[in-house]
Amino acid sequence: MNRSIAAVLLVTILVSIAACQPKEPEIEIEEVKRIISFLSSDEMEGRRAFTPGIEKASIFLQGEFEKIGLETLDGLNDYEQSFKMFSLGIATAELTINGNAIEEENYFAVLNSKEIEWDQNSGLRIEVIGSDGNIRDTYGELRNTEDNILVLVDKAHEQLFGRYKDFLSGPSYKMELKDSGNLVFILTGEINPGEYNISIKGNLSELSLSNIVGKISGKRSDEIVLFSAHYDHIGIRPPVEGDSIANGANDDASGTTAVVSLAKYFSQMEQPERTLIFVAFTAEEIGGYGSRYFSQGTDPDKIVAMFNIEMIGKGATEGSNTAWITGFEKSDFGKILQRAVDGATYKFYADPYPDQNLFYRSDNATLARLGVPAHSISTTPIDVDPDYHQVSDEVETLDIVHMTNTIKAIAKAAATIVSGQETPSRVDPADVN
Repeated sequence: MNRSIAAVLLVTILVSIAACQPKEPEIEIEEVKRIISFLSSDEMEGRRAFTPGIEKASIFLQGEFEKIGLETLDGLNDYEQSFKMFSLGIATAELTINGNAIEEENYFAVLNSKEIEWDQNSGLRIEVIGSDGNIRDTYGELRNTEDNILVLVDKAHEQLFGRYKDFLSGPSYKMELKDSGNLVFILTGEINPGEYNISIKGNLSELSLSNIVGKISGKRSDEIVLFSAHYDHIGIRPPVEGDSIANGANDDASGTTAVVSLAKYFSQMEQPERTLIFVAFTAEEIGGYGSRYFSQGTDPDKIVAMFNIEMIGKGATEGSNTAWITGFEKSDFGKILQRAVDGATYKFYADPYPDQNLFYRSDNATLARLGVPAHSISTTPIDVDPDYHQVSDEVETLDIVHMTNTIKAIAKAAATIVSGQETPSRVDPADVN
């Protein structure tokens, strides 16, 4: 056999071997654009919890999971993880301080109970936000309290108080009713009241919500890698230049699109070592209720990592091929991702906006409080983003190429965790507020 024939045979053999090797699945930009365009279309009406729009989004996501061929979660017959909620609004209210009636525009309440009757003899906890105080910080500290609290707000905060009232004056949504944990905020010049009377009666109704959940069973059924995003948004808003639909393309149709894309990607590979669960959480925007319900039915000790994907539709200030990770210091999850993409064009780094408390502002915090290495991955410059929670958050404002590259980078970065080569350290629940 002469050398030329041998060379041809060698090339033929190598080509045949290559052809037999399984190809790594593609995360295609056309598919990314298709999914996010549907989820953020006007037809979804902003995907607010308890609206027809989020039901349409739910049906769409279930269809995507079915096309991919995901398994249903143990105990479920389909991809819907449904649960009940209570809606609790104010039916009637009478509030007085030192005998002076409080007008409706000067109070709002976040209720856990159908009825509250408070006066100066109730042993009530009172918090004061003085002229130099901070409503946002105080509300953040109190929102998950188990106490009944009357919050007196100095009139110096009138403008910001009005914004909080607009946001919180609607019904309170609860997973269960309690006699405690009620908050009443009053804008007043009398921050040292001698006597007061707070009488509120609520309207109670029962509603239903659904997470959308699918899985790929791994060789290790007791080791789970969780990929998540929230598919709800804030719905219909006051119109701006004739547009009243807050489409939520970046927040968080982008993350939800990533979850669907990653589910398809991993479904086309060989059986993973660890079990993979893909979940689109509901009701993140009104209190993280979807992740809270999910966590109640899942053993957190089995979840080795949570990739929560939030707002990846815009390039970060550090560059379009970069993403940041919240709570970077709370486990070595971030360092594992950095090692996994070492030498690649894409980079992961610590959250550059620590003053925004972003680790606590998404569904990852619920699982982190249970010890799970649960972190959000994002790219949006949240401190200056003009479209956050605005009707302008539409797909046309996003960089779909960047978003697709980010999803690819997450797939690559997750590889060593999915394969069982690496396991992130646990989060210390005592280190999570």
